[in-house]
Amino acid sequence: MRLSLFPLFLVFSYAAAVPGALAPRDHTMRVKESAAVTPYGWTRLGRAPPERSIRLRIALFQQDFAGLEAKLYEISDPDHPRYGAHMSKEEVERHVAPHPTSLALVDEWLVAHGIQESRLVRSPAKDWVSVTLPIQLAERILGANYYLWQHTSGDVLVRAASYSLPQYLHNTIELIQPTTMFARGKGMAPILYPEDSDPTPLVKLHSKPSSSCASRITLSCIKHLYNAVGYKPRATHKNAIGITGFLEEYANRRDLTSFYRQQLPAAVHSTFKSVSVYGGRNSQNLSAAGEEANLDTQFAFGIAYPTPGTFWSVAGSPPFDPDDRTPVNTNEPYLDWLDYILNSKNIPQTISTSYGDDEQTVPFTYASRVCKRFAELGCRGVSLLFASGDGAVGDGDPDPASKGCRTNDRTNTTRFIPAFPSSCPYVTSVGGTSGIPEVAANFSGGGFSDYFQRPAYQDRAVGRYLSRLPHKTYEGLFNRAGRGIPDVSAQARKFQIFWRGMPISIGGTSAAAPVFAGLVALLNDARLAEGRRPLGFLNPLFYKRGADALNDIVVGSNPGCGTPGFNATKGWDPVTGLGTPDFGALLEIVL
Repeated sequence: MRLSLFPLFLVFSYAAAVPGALAPRDHTMRVKESAAVTPYGWTRLGRAPPERSIRLRIALFQQDFAGLEAKLYEISDPDHPRYGAHMSKEEVERHVAPHPTSLALVDEWLVAHGIQESRLVRSPAKDWVSVTLPIQLAERILGANYYLWQHTSGDVLVRAASYSLPQYLHNTIELIQPTTMFARGKGMAPILYPEDSDPTPLVKLHSKPSSSCASRITLSCIKHLYNAVGYKPRATHKNAIGITGFLEEYANRRDLTSFYRQQLPAAVHSTFKSVSVYGGRNSQNLSAAGEEANLDTQFAFGIAYPTPGTFWSVAGSPPFDPDDRTPVNTNEPYLDWLDYILNSKNIPQTISTSYGDDEQTVPFTYASRVCKRFAELGCRGVSLLFASGDGAVGDGDPDPASKGCRTNDRTNTTRFIPAFPSSCPYVTSVGGTSGIPEVAANFSGGGFSDYFQRPAYQDRAVGRYLSRLPHKTYEGLFNRAGRGIPDVSAQARKFQIFWRGMPISIGGTSAAAPVFAGLVALLNDARLAEGRRPLGFLNPLFYKRGADALNDIVVGSNPGCGTPGFNATKGWDPVTGLGTPDFGALLEIVL
């Protein structure tokens, strides 16, 4: 798959173009998108069963994303007069809606192939159209050949190496998936760093929180370490926090009760709301409890208690079983969740996600469109936090020949591999630290996006870091003009949780993200309690005002791909970002 360095703003600029409905229509089929080579680890088995069903998602170019982006930065800039003036669902949709002509052209094209408008499912802004079709019909209208592809892990997906559209639709339709997207279960799997359990009684933490944090992480430890002891939420009728769950990761209430009984007795009788998205389940069978789901809910909801918590369970497990009679799994749960949440009137103000893919395994067009949808949530006042990944600058393998350190284009060159959606400039990427005093966790995902240009809010901090790098350091291994990750960080090792009835120790940046999210939820509580708006998109605030409210981490690195990786240093760095939270200091800058 081609590793594109195509600037995101150029893709956005197409959205302003009005399709030429009145111009002569060129029905010549031309390739819209293709995978340059067979992706690493995948073997083509044979043609996909033609009678099976596949759900196509058709993205139409948006009319005014540039206008929406401009407003996002205005309402997220603490020095702008419109700071905090978040937009309504309807206002956001007006910006991202496609031109009416686009809708008409796509409907006409589908009807010409016997697909009636009544079968189409549209996103709230109508910028996405989805339809379930037999594979043989999808192949005909896209000029494509769908195959079964098997990964070395055993996962099987149905994908096409390329697809085509009539020439007259190329400036109307931005992308169609599932076609060329070969992201798999590994990429969407929990970003975890399991560790051995330690049977030492946790009650010791209440007497010496700072020293005990070096050996284990609990709610009490986090609140002491990050200066949040004694804060009592006051706006629980207005405020909420949410956790996304993918890949059939289930959050278990019995484990949560056990966790609270041990670490937060006041919360023992509390729980969370579980919401099914696209048929997602949240089985309460103890044997079905997920490590990731339990980690996320126990720490995020525990830190923010008694702020109401929501857990979204999004259906879909990546492998497709060719013998299964169900429709082909599209392996695109972000879009299912985004469709659901953007159609909601009331959205939790803070949302944490601990899943991601290697950026290069996600087609650029798809990544940019998903990223735009995160911007829509930011405009509506939602703070989105994503784990930065546990592969350091690659996949954690020190060997530069590792496939996790090499491009999946025709050049097959050694390169640092960032994670998506963490690399999206409209979300807050959370890296990892460990120990007391804190140092960078050596697995903390960090680096620079190959897809997204560095946003203006990062210019000063990231530019300073790059200016201090010795000349030509890692030349060719990363994109110096790319969006830098992570933005911030938090503890990421030795978290004490309950899983399937037993206490275990676990970690990873997937632990850091819900910790930071829990503290952001408390900041939102403080603002809402005083009649102010929630924080929304966090990054402009953090990069402008965070220097005195974040604990700068200056020791450690994230080695990989045959290199020492990047180093933690004074100011922003691509291991720990701007640093870890000081809740008390953050409270002062947000009130």
